[in-house]
Amino acid sequence: MKTIIDKTAVLMEAMPYIRLFRGKAVVIKFGGSAMENPENSKSILADIAFMECVGIRPVIVHGGGKAISRKMAEAGLKPQFINGLRVTDRETVRLVEQVLNHEVNVEIVETLVTHGARAAGLHGPGIICAERVRAQNGKEVDLGFVGRVTGVDAAPIMACLKADIIPVITPLGRDAAGQVYNINADDSATAIAGVINAYKLVFLSDVPGVLRDSKNPDSIISSLTGTEIEKLIKDGVIHTGMLPKIQGALSAIDAGVKKVHIIDGHVLHSLLLEIFTDKGIGTEIINDK
Repeated sequence: MKTIIDKTAVLMEAMPYIRLFRGKAVVIKFGGSAMENPENSKSILADIAFMECVGIRPVIVHGGGKAISRKMAEAGLKPQFINGLRVTDRETVRLVEQVLNHEVNVEIVETLVTHGARAAGLHGPGIICAERVRAQNGKEVDLGFVGRVTGVDAAPIMACLKADIIPVITPLGRDAAGQVYNINADDSATAIAGVINAYKLVFLSDVPGVLRDSKNPDSIISSLTGTEIEKLIKDGVIHTGMLPKIQGALSAIDAGVKKVHIIDGHVLHSLLLEIFTDKGIGTEIINDK
């Protein structure tokens, strides 16, 4: 009987959050090593299906780096990275487009459907406008066909949400001349969250959140404002791999997103624990105001 009562307590704790977020869009960036673990991946997508079931409107923007690397190896292409960004030549960008649009995206949609959700794949080049990345950190760099988002057509995304369909979007874009570019999935998710006026943006990460001590996973900072983030960057607490996510989070907040979450995608049901419980398990970033 106690177990049953405990389950009821969990539902009662979740109820005000379900009521608050019902009908609101939540953009989820799905990628990293959590995507490579079949059990983790299925758990995350089950959580997203649950979110849709209780009236939240999830939007998935997904990566697929490991799958791309495997296909490149099969094709005899060696991956090259500059400052964490994949160098993408003409042959590689065709392979990236094939893997993301026609393999990874399809698998995610099919998994959501098995959990009872309605989902549709949206190919990035059809909705994301892009331009070639020619500089990084103030220095000229040649990454090949790597792009940055210059605009997003929100209409297909909003049409899916209005029809209670989960949009599953690939981080690819197209320029005015029709050239396709590979785009960082964090950046794509940030841009999409701003354009559709999402209530939340969630980064599923390989770390628990923002840590005060990178060597101590228990030093997680549960909530941060922009002012606090500036100090942590200045003090060197936020650096390297976490910095792009934090910068994306601040951009999303500036664009009107109410909260950004960074959570560990390896923890089973981390998405539900962060969104539907009082304490949460990751780091939330909120507007100073």
